Amino acid sequence: MVPALQAGDDFIEVSETPIGAAPLLAAVAHPRSGATCLFLGTVREYSPGREGVTHLEYEAYSETIEEKIGELVNEARRTWPLCRAALAHRLGRVPVGEISVGVAVSAPHRDEAFAAARFLIDEVKAKAPIWKKEHWPGGSEWVTEQPDDR
Repeated sequence: MVPALQAGDDFIEVSETPIGAAPLLAAVAHPRSGATCLFLGTVREYSPGREGVTHLEYEAYSETIEEKIGELVNEARRTWPLCRAALAHRLGRVPVGEISVGVAVSAPHRDEAFAAARFLIDEVKAKAPIWKKEHWPGGSEWVTEQPDDR
């Protein structure tokens, strides 16, 4: 097993900047990597029990959000020998079809890359201080419980 690189090699960004796949993939490129896994979460036009979602609005506890995500990345590093990890989460208004969250990891082997990427997206959704508000014609509502989107 190849030892992981240090966490300082990771990329974490939480901002209103649109997320692109290419920058995430570039952030995890490494010559020791035999596998790269990319997950992109996009805003869809429906939510369980509601059709016609027009956009989502995200807010985060800005004082600690990147630190919390860093802790999750470090936890992934303790479990899998990652080469690099990148995680970006969008804040503010995100229209249907746009990327709201992106996770990329590189590792020596595909099983490690898949497992680490799955862990990171699941843990960010469960533990990061980020809140989501759904908007539709005629209303909006903060989502307090996340449906299991797996």
